[in-house]
Amino acid sequence: MSKDTRLQQLTDWIQQTYPEATISVASADASFRRYFRVETENQSLIAMDAPPQHEDCEPFIDITQRLRNVGVHAPKIVAQNLAQGFLLLEDLGNTPYLDVLDNTSADSLYGDAIQALLKIQQADTSGLPLYDDTLLIREMALMPEWFLKTHLGITPEASQQKTLQRLFTIIATLVQQQPQVFVHRDYHSRNLMVTPDNNPGVIDYQDAVLGPISYDLVSLFRDCYIQWPNEKIATWVFQFKAQAEALGLMTEVPDSTFIQWFDYMGLQRHIKVLGIFARLKHRDGKSHYLDDLPLTLHYVMEVSKKYSLTRPLADLFNQWQIPEKIGLPQ
Repeated sequence: MSKDTRLQQLTDWIQQTYPEATISVASADASFRRYFRVETENQSLIAMDAPPQHEDCEPFIDITQRLRNVGVHAPKIVAQNLAQGFLLLEDLGNTPYLDVLDNTSADSLYGDAIQALLKIQQADTSGLPLYDDTLLIREMALMPEWFLKTHLGITPEASQQKTLQRLFTIIATLVQQQPQVFVHRDYHSRNLMVTPDNNPGVIDYQDAVLGPISYDLVSLFRDCYIQWPNEKIATWVFQFKAQAEALGLMTEVPDSTFIQWFDYMGLQRHIKVLGIFARLKHRDGKSHYLDDLPLTLHYVMEVSKKYSLTRPLADLFNQWQIPEKIGLPQ
């Protein structure tokens, strides 16, 4: 099989330098990339297998260097073979934030994550793709295609389609009003690794863009894999805001304005994620992502009901009985 062939090629490449190395599966992500843990005589490394016909290693290498240049703990690249799509990386361990976050550890871990995020937002943005209206709206369009139609069998009527399109345009316009910074684009508890030095280790940043300042913040605190009380979230969000203003990443704005930015940005992200999780199930056969639909939908319903501009989305979802179909607690 092709996967076995690639693993053999990867093994051959690694053992040219580390003849004694043993290789075991570390993880696979939501793309074609796979990761293997490489144990040598005196260190542990991570090998990335990114088939060139599906994945390009160059953005990963580029973004890694930009992040390391500002002191972010992105993995050091030990060796590379771009022709075959192989990278050998520093091992950031096997403890993601998600495994250890609780009421006792959260303030400390998130404090570190905020510091790392502030560094990320100071990284070089030259030549990064823009998180513009076209991309923001295209992402949200995944929701009606994959979540409504494919997953739930719901085809909006013409008037409902217009309502969705109008909402997507409004949301994209609102979030574009925020200061623009370097955006990791998937800054959450599964992509932050607990490390003894310069915590956290940061992974899965190859899709970085120049975009709204609250995007990574909402990924972190309205995480699709773990939920926190709104009061706690607000405390952490304002902790970030004060430091971002002090660093000059944004001019001072009222707290109420920043929470609106955070809310609208979260709505854009979670509308998109509903579509992505459904696509991962129906196109890619990764059904476990359906377990995270209820929390993602909860965020969409909670925020869309909060503002008059976005309430039509909650109305449509209620009309289609989506909370009941997904099993959202009443």
